[in-house]
Parts: sequence; structure tokens; C-alpha cells
Amino acid sequence: MLRLPPPALLLGVGLGAAAGYAFGRRARRMGAPDYGNDIIAHAAEAIISTDDANTILVANPAAAAMFASTVATMRGAPLARYLTPLPVNADGPPPYFGDTGRVGRRATDYAMSGIRADGTVFPIEGSASTVMEDGAAIHTIILRDVTDRQEVHEKLTRSHTQLRQLSSALQTIREQERAHIARELHDDLGQLLATLRMDLVLLRNVNGGKAPDRVRLIDGMEQNLLTAITSLRRIATNLRPRSLDEGGLFFALQGLRDEFVERYGIACALYADEAELRLGDSASTAIFRIVQEALTNIARHAHAANVTITLYRIDGEVLLTVRDDGSGIQPGDLDKAASLGLVGMRERVLDMHGDISINSDEPHGTRIDIVVPLLVRTD
Repeated sequence: MLRLPPPALLLGVGLGAAAGYAFGRRARRMGAPDYGNDIIAHAAEAIISTDDANTILVANPAAAAMFASTVATMRGAPLARYLTPLPVNADGPPPYFGDTGRVGRRATDYAMSGIRADGTVFPIEGSASTVMEDGAAIHTIILRDVTDRQEVHEKLTRSHTQLRQLSSALQTIREQERAHIARELHDDLGQLLATLRMDLVLLRNVNGGKAPDRVRLIDGMEQNLLTAITSLRRIATNLRPRSLDEGGLFFALQGLRDEFVERYGIACALYADEAELRLGDSASTAIFRIVQEALTNIARHAHAANVTITLYRIDGEVLLTVRDDGSGIQPGDLDKAASLGLVGMRERVLDMHGDISINSDEPHGTRIDIVVPLLVRTD
């Protein structure tokens, strides 16, 4: 009489439940204790063994509980009663395992759908193994119900989508508020200051040189008003460039480039075609803000001497590249909590269903490449 020690059977089950089933069949034929089936029957995982015709040979109590059935009912039943096979066009038994259903790091892991006794379909993952017994293949699957994990994943996906939608809505609201404040500053306060300055000029001409002290006072007031007007225009431009509404993206980028050069003393070249930049308001605003944020980051962190901005269309897409010859960027910098500007750029691009890459350039510096679908002007 052949007696198989439990450690050997445990190793067989670890290598594949099919091997344990085969050991059990051999043990029964030789009159040995059926350790293999005992281990399968008491396993916490759901285990099913089938033949080449996809008929269930063995189902343990965990599998019966998973499918809300019984071991006796499952034994001898077609596997299609409990598992959904992969779609095929050829004749023959339906396959349950193939490259299209593979998941995870192991080549034996597959994703499929289970069918409970009441017809309820639920997601499962299975690890499959096969052994030969008397020239016939025995397929064994260890099944895992992943309903809870899938629900958590779906909740996380919905939450992520909602956060992106919220971010997009907040960006839109902020731009609308900026545009409104900029118009108010320019149309109301700007015109009032300009009118006061004209009145001061007229007052000085009327009094002539009869009152030198009054003239000096008026000159000082005029200079203060001129400074206020300049500051007002700068604030309004930062909120919402007037050229973006009146001239379009090309002229807005030109103004942004000129201001950057004048303010920071960093050479900046803009290569773009006005005819290619006639986009809708949302796309123009997003691209302008991306370039603005890129230039702000360069001025603050890059220590660059030269910047190049390239913007053009190709194959139905808008391609934007911003390059500098500064100190470059490290891969970990993109995930720092303080890198909100880079995060904002990335969110704007993703909101337009585009792609963005930020990498160190050669021989030194940083290169930002952005590709967004071509948006037809609708506003």
C-alpha cells in the first residue's frame, strides 16, 4: 500500500491543485488515503477541476459557496454553467483561458465572469494549471471573487473623474472671474484715471507759469496718475490679457514674451504662425496659461539665459514646445507638493484630452512638450 506523506501533497497543491487531484486519483486506485482531495476539500480558496470537454470533475465546498450551489450539483455539470468562456469563432469547446483574459504578473492568472445559481454575474480571477492523468488533461482553477475589489476600483475611478471635472469647472470659473475683473479695471477705473490725467494737463496749461508751486504739484500728480495707470494695465493684463480677446492667441503670446524679456532679462524666442493659432476661447486661454506658467517656472527656478517657444499644427493636433538652457529638472521634482504649477499645467492639458511630457533637455535645461487635439473654433 502506497502512503503519500502530507508534505509531498502540500507541495503538489502548491504547484497546482490539478496535481493534488491527480495524486488523489492515484492514491484511490492504490488504496492509499486520499490526502489530495482532503486538502482540496478543506482549502479556503474555491477550486474547480475539469476535463478537456470542460466538464467539472471536482468542486470543493468553497467553490460551491462562491457560486451559491452545492458540491454535488456542480460535479458533472458543464463549466459554462458557472464561468463565462472567452468569445471565439472556431468550432470546438469554448476556451476559458487565453491571452485576452490574462491579468496580473503571472501567466496563469486570468480575469473572467462567474455565474451564481440564481444567474447573478460577478467578476472573478482564476489561476489555472494543467496536469496529464492517464493521457488525459485535467485543468484546475483556483478562483477568487474580486467583486469588492472591483467596486473599490470603480469608486476610485469615479472619484478621480469627478475631481478632474471639478478642477476643470474651477479653471473655467476662475478664468471667467479674471476676465470680468480685467474688464471692470480697464473699462471703469482705467478710463477714470485717464480722464483725470487729461484734466490735470488742461489745468497746467491754463495756469501756465504763474504759479510754479502749483505746476510742480500738478506735475507730481500727473506722474502718480501715470504710475497708477501703468500698474492698472499690468494688473488687468495678468488677470486676463486684453490682446487674447482682441487679437487672439498669437498676439497674446507675443505680449507675454515681450513682458518676460523686459521683466527678467532672459532672451525668449517665439516661433509660431498667426494663421495656425486661431483657436476657440477655451483652447487659447489654456495654451496661454500653460506658456505663462512655464515662463514663470523658468524665471523662478531654471537660472536660464535663453528660452524658445514653438507652437504649430500638424496632423490635426496642436504641438507646443517650451525649452530653456537652465539647470534642468529632476524626475522627482514633478511629484513634489510644491510643484503646483507643473500640476496645474498637466491638469489643463489632460482637460483638453492631450499629452504632456516634462524632461531634462540635452545638453542641459528643461523641455516641455505638449500635444492636444486640434480644436475647431466655436465661439
